[in-house]
Amino acid sequence: MLGRLVTGQAARGAGTRLAMIGRTERARRVMAERSSLQAAQQIVTVLGGMKGAAMKLGQMASVLDLDLIPEAYREGFRSKLVALLDSAPEVPFADMMAVLRRDLGAPARVFADIDPEPVGAASIGQVYRARLRDGRAVAVKVKYPGVDRAVEADMRNLRFFSNLWKSILPSAADNAVLAEIAGNISAELDYRQEARNQHRVATRYRGHPYITVPDSIAEFCTDNVLVTEFFEGTPFQDLRECPADQRDHVGELVYRFYITAMFEHGEYCADPHPGNVLVGANGRVGFVDFGLYNRMDRAHLELERRVLCAAEAGRGEEVYRLWAERGIVDPDSAITPEDCLEYVWSVTGWHLIDEPVTVTSELATSAVVLATDPRVSRHRDVRRLLLPPEHVFSRRTDLFTLTALGRIEATQNWHRLAREWLHHEPSTTEIGRAIEAWRRAEFTAEP
Repeated sequence: MLGRLVTGQAARGAGTRLAMIGRTERARRVMAERSSLQAAQQIVTVLGGMKGAAMKLGQMASVLDLDLIPEAYREGFRSKLVALLDSAPEVPFADMMAVLRRDLGAPARVFADIDPEPVGAASIGQVYRARLRDGRAVAVKVKYPGVDRAVEADMRNLRFFSNLWKSILPSAADNAVLAEIAGNISAELDYRQEARNQHRVATRYRGHPYITVPDSIAEFCTDNVLVTEFFEGTPFQDLRECPADQRDHVGELVYRFYITAMFEHGEYCADPHPGNVLVGANGRVGFVDFGLYNRMDRAHLELERRVLCAAEAGRGEEVYRLWAERGIVDPDSAITPEDCLEYVWSVTGWHLIDEPVTVTSELATSAVVLATDPRVSRHRDVRRLLLPPEHVFSRRTDLFTLTALGRIEATQNWHRLAREWLHHEPSTTEIGRAIEAWRRAEFTAEP
């Protein structure tokens, strides 16, 4: 039987325990349904023809633990998904340098040398290691030729997915939600904005005791070329072979960068993909890729925080009321406060249980399936919840952070980390206290 996450909390004054089970067995049965599997296969097939947008949208499928899919269907689905994830264009170095030359002029004018072998392939470009004429090591991201037109054409076809998604989560077919998705993916084409995003975040983390964000180098950033400082590190995936304490150390930093920062700063990186996390020396972690970067109104973040606080305390009526006021729940539907409470705990319970939890790929997949296909719930009317557009990418960030942590099986009392932004409490971890000390020092050093 698949591992289960038992989530719960001690109700105030009552001493009782609310248990919500991460129902991986139910998720398995949902994936076994022929209609669900056919829809998933069709989505992967269609994404395979979407050029630059394919890998970005394909990440929504790649987070799934394929072991959750019944064995009879697994190989066919795996082959389709592997073909999609390996579909990054193989563009010759000379063609990529032609793009760079159009924007920056002769490469020798800017770079002392540039390695023709890419160190990474992004969804809309390739990344090369280079050295500026002043000796600085840099990463150079260059757009694939013609990718702007390809992605824009793909986004016009997004409505095709509404028919596929209606059977899974009706709100995903909403025009405003589709517009939010299309707008965010199209925004990744704006390298100048990405450079500004990265500079702002790099400035915020400069001097941080554990986290590094390589700064952009504005004078060499153009419409099609992004030049940033180079962070020397090993791939996040390599942590799987490391000792548990090292994985847990990095796991806490990943949580703080993607989840805690969202509530602290009102803006966040919506792409917590393992390929965007690098593990450096002395416990430092580097974060890259700021194309999919969002700001979120404080009122929307406060709604998320209040809902989680209410769910933590078992106040289903309050969760229902908050969602009804925002239009997430239709008062005329059959959705009950119990439905709302179970749904919150099933999807976000890892923030709420006050005990150490090891995040596994099975646990993360179960949360993704629970979030996107409420047929795993006994309260099927939950499928009528209406997802507000402004929460599309914050929920994506939450789920993708969970799946990233599942890749390395990180263990923490995630609730103790969450209490810092849920209840504005001081940190209880060594990392958190070091960060608080750094912030105090930064504050007192300001003129």
